[in-house]
Amino acid sequence: MAKARGVPSLVLEKDACVAASWRERTYERLRLHLPRGFCELPLAPPFPPGTPPYPTRDQFIAYLDAYARAFAVEPRLGARVRVAAYDAAIGFWRVTVVEDTASGAGARGGAMASSSTETEFLSRWLVVATGENAEPAWPEGVEGMDAYRGAVMHTSSYKRGDEFAGNKVLVVGCGNSGMEVSLDLCNNGAATSMVVRDKIHVLPREILGISTFGLSVFLLKWFPIKWVDALLLFFSRLILGNIDKYGLRRPKIGPLQIKRSTGKTPVLDIGALRKIKNGEIKVVPAINCFTENGAEFVDGHREDFDAVIFATGYKSNVPSWLKEDEFFSESDGFPRKAFPHSWRGKNGLYATGFTKRGLLGTSYDAAMIAADIAHRWTKALAGPATAAAHDDSSADLQQHQR
Repeated sequence: MAKARGVPSLVLEKDACVAASWRERTYERLRLHLPRGFCELPLAPPFPPGTPPYPTRDQFIAYLDAYARAFAVEPRLGARVRVAAYDAAIGFWRVTVVEDTASGAGARGGAMASSSTETEFLSRWLVVATGENAEPAWPEGVEGMDAYRGAVMHTSSYKRGDEFAGNKVLVVGCGNSGMEVSLDLCNNGAATSMVVRDKIHVLPREILGISTFGLSVFLLKWFPIKWVDALLLFFSRLILGNIDKYGLRRPKIGPLQIKRSTGKTPVLDIGALRKIKNGEIKVVPAINCFTENGAEFVDGHREDFDAVIFATGYKSNVPSWLKEDEFFSESDGFPRKAFPHSWRGKNGLYATGFTKRGLLGTSYDAAMIAADIAHRWTKALAGPATAAAHDDSSADLQQHQR
């Protein structure tokens, strides 16, 4: 968006492709849980004609590819930021990037040897867009994990359920990913158990043929959040029944209030609940410890499993590379200020994708950041020292090889 306003920019991407999180760290059966209209990016055309209301993983990847082409977004791929820090002496951000490079054939004509180089970029403005889901989050402090002999993976590595056909699989986590992976495993012949440790809201994906999310957005324009929560829960009980008796206890606080305060998204059911009700997906309590062949649960019973899949979400990695602790919190890697004030810090630092509001929140951030940077850029060029300002701005993307 800044480019559309005439501001030169450089996008650094640690992976080797655009949209790597969707290409490489999602399962094949994934569909967007929200209608496509709520998943469009700023300035972009709508999804192509014929796209279903809830696009598939591949359709969304194609949409992101088309977006990059349409706006000539050409990231510097394979560029991992090692450290970024503001240099007050010169008024620029110093961003050190590590890139792997091939260095010719190895000894005796063997495989290509590889090495890494460091490049330092100087920029007047720095936009942190690594987002809420930069790295898989693994549970900490669970006894016996190292002793377990079965297969272990995070949902970021899970691709398809038929790889586990005939196996006993334990899914740790009951959010949207945990529910959908459990459903996929069950549909492909795996004996599936799902750990439900905390209370959880499960809502139908649609209410009276209308997207639950879309209905929520509409109602929140007119009514207090507590009223909207009450209406959603009324319809959920009417459509889904009493889910408490299946081990899925609802919190006392409504789903939208929890989402707003903690970022925890309610589960939008796409079929897993029916499998839970008929016993095809078994709900188990929290894990007390792992054993060599399975797990012991807090209620004392033990079970053996061929594989354990952690659907324990993702986390920000900002504290590992950004040397700044006023705007971003070192504890969770999120801006300290809540939405809608979380997009701008000091010294030309910005953040997008940390609102806990999905693509809608990211779109808001992007629009605000682009407008703000464009305003500052134009103001600098139009000032009395236009030539000097132009010289300064042209240094934004200069680089120094080490």
